[in-house]
Amino acid sequence: MAARQGRFRTEKNSTMTLTRMIALGAIPTLLAATGALSLHSTSFAQALRPGGDSASTPAARSFSYGPDRMQTLDFWRGEGDRAPLLLFIHGGGWSRGDKENATGSAKIRHYRAMGWAFASINYRLVPDVRVEDQAADVASAIAWVLAHKVELGIDGRGIVVMGHSAGAHLAALVGTDERYLKARKVDPAVLTGVILLDGAGYDVPAQMASAGPWLRRMYEQAFGTLPARQRALSPLTHVAAPNARSFLILHVDRPDSQAQSQRLGEALKRAGTPAEVRHVPDSNHMLLNRRLGTDGDPATEMVDSFAFRAFQNAHVVLPAKLKPIADEPPEGQ
Repeated sequence: MAARQGRFRTEKNSTMTLTRMIALGAIPTLLAATGALSLHSTSFAQALRPGGDSASTPAARSFSYGPDRMQTLDFWRGEGDRAPLLLFIHGGGWSRGDKENATGSAKIRHYRAMGWAFASINYRLVPDVRVEDQAADVASAIAWVLAHKVELGIDGRGIVVMGHSAGAHLAALVGTDERYLKARKVDPAVLTGVILLDGAGYDVPAQMASAGPWLRRMYEQAFGTLPARQRALSPLTHVAAPNARSFLILHVDRPDSQAQSQRLGEALKRAGTPAEVRHVPDSNHMLLNRRLGTDGDPATEMVDSFAFRAFQNAHVVLPAKLKPIADEPPEGQ
């Protein structure tokens, strides 16, 4: 396992190579066993620590937010009875991935050290379900944590949602198409911040038009061939208000991610939703997610600063020691 991960880290930073790794499940999928209100250790997340460090990760509480065995989430409690919550959505080309091996233990330790609560969700996968169902799962998980905010010790006035790759697409879709949250009686404004880590499906028809044969097949499996459906599942289609309160859109040196990130950010700002688009230097699609939460990581500083301000804007009481970070302005400003 460690040898395989070492090889992955040395792969060239190309869209085709990295996307192929995600969609084919280069990181093995571990299907989570359900069991409402059960406890288990998240030892598999330790394997993804940068450098292969196997230092212990705090145990999580595992909950079911729906009846399907994939509708589960891991939860790490924050400081006090009203901690800010950061909720993570894994990637995997909409057909692979799992919270056990895609979250990364560095995130967990980093945000718990700041006193924040942290959750990482599983969702049902294509082709067993549609992308529409995956977005509904994300909304259901958000609704579940808000319904249990007292027991979980979180501040329900505003949460921050973060997704990587396909998870970034789902986070953006739920953050722009209010129908998913409203169907679960959740006000979209409760998403005080949405953080997107190197996604490229914000305009599905445009992405498919520029994709090669292999990537096109992956998108067709997820989004089908009907242009109307592809547009309906594109966050760019839904940027008109109401949206989540603010967005941080990160990308690495991938042409498709960079172009789609900039387009989404510009469209959100034109619609009156604050959005920052940031380039992450010296990284790639996989490392961006793996390194998040590690000391000296530029993406971690960007995420921390944004989340801090997003929580403040929702009047969430912050126990963290973090202060806003003075960094470079977002792209285009």
